[in-house]
Amino acid sequence: MFKRRKPAIQIKTPEQIELMRAAGLLVGRTLELLREAVKPGISTLDLDRLAEQHIRDNGGIPSFKGYHGFTGTICASVNEEIVHGIPRPDKTLRDGDVISIDCGAIVEGWHGDSAITVPVGEITPELRTLLDVTEASMWHGLAAGVVGARLTDMSHAIEKHIRSRGDYGIVEGYGGHGIGTEMHMDPLIPNHGAPGHGPVLEAGMCFAVEPMVNLGTKETDELDDGWTVITTDGLASAHFEHTFAVTPEGPRVLTALDEGREWFAKLGL
Repeated sequence: MFKRRKPAIQIKTPEQIELMRAAGLLVGRTLELLREAVKPGISTLDLDRLAEQHIRDNGGIPSFKGYHGFTGTICASVNEEIVHGIPRPDKTLRDGDVISIDCGAIVEGWHGDSAITVPVGEITPELRTLLDVTEASMWHGLAAGVVGARLTDMSHAIEKHIRSRGDYGIVEGYGGHGIGTEMHMDPLIPNHGAPGHGPVLEAGMCFAVEPMVNLGTKETDELDDGWTVITTDGLASAHFEHTFAVTPEGPRVLTALDEGREWFAKLGL
């Protein structure tokens, strides 16, 4: 069905990539629905229910629900929560918050995985810049995902952009990953590091790239719920993610509605 390389990176056929595109589109459209729903007064569980209904109504299965016991369809991480926030009825959004919404869906056995960080009402210029820097760093990482590149070329591109924009904390120990018939597959893709290391990228490989950037320290803690990761200094964090396929024509972003054309044009690709 697919070839394997060392480390075990799944190689997809063009037909399998089309199935991943279907999953990716479902995730992308779900996130756009949630982006519009974010407002002061809504709870993270309200957003979770919207996501599950939309995914199931459109023929998908939520990737996250039940994953190692996780109870949500989305990860909803607010302010100092970096990733893996559990949707709760008592977690109500307030004006000035930022919320990372991470979402995954399965279509015919293939996964899509994406995340956005959304402002709630009016946010400070400092937070707006954090979101902009994090999102742009993701796109620099995606742009480096070309045939013949090395895995850490993506890591370096992410870090280089963040470092060029200020003294931010780049979260370590969490990062991007392979994706396909499972949500999390080899290899891990750090969001920092020197270029030129790791496996050579080949057409048919698919990855999720996801920088997590903090206003303050890079240091993290995990809450007693066993899931939610927070900044140790209590300052806000941002998180963006897209799933993409390495193709002979360049990176194809499977969870972006336009497959990344607008952003790659901005970067001169």
